[in-house]
Amino acid sequence: MSGAASRALVAVGRADDVPPDEGRAVTVAGRRIAVFNTAGGFRAVDAACPHRCGPLADGLVGGGRVICPLHGWRIDLASGEVVAGGEGRVAAYEVVERDGWLYLAVDG
Repeated sequence: MSGAASRALVAVGRADDVPPDEGRAVTVAGRRIAVFNTAGGFRAVDAACPHRCGPLADGLVGGGRVICPLHGWRIDLASGEVVAGGEGRVAAYEVVERDGWLYLAVDG
């Protein structure tokens, strides 16, 4: 993402709507994004795996990573970097939790 001054916070739902170690897909500015509730806090990345567009929000979550449910690629949720199964990356987004609501930092 570009500089913090050009980012806006967009509400995407309640924190309670994303159970621990699971993900949920949301749409922000026409882009599908997967939001995850991890032991280290909430994380968000583009919702499609770079391999064959597998639905990352449906993947297994653990250790700060998500495993794509289609072919097992592992993606780091902090950086969006593919760490096993192949090469590539997806965009990662800052998630802010405030008063029980989740907000994504998006270019504004």
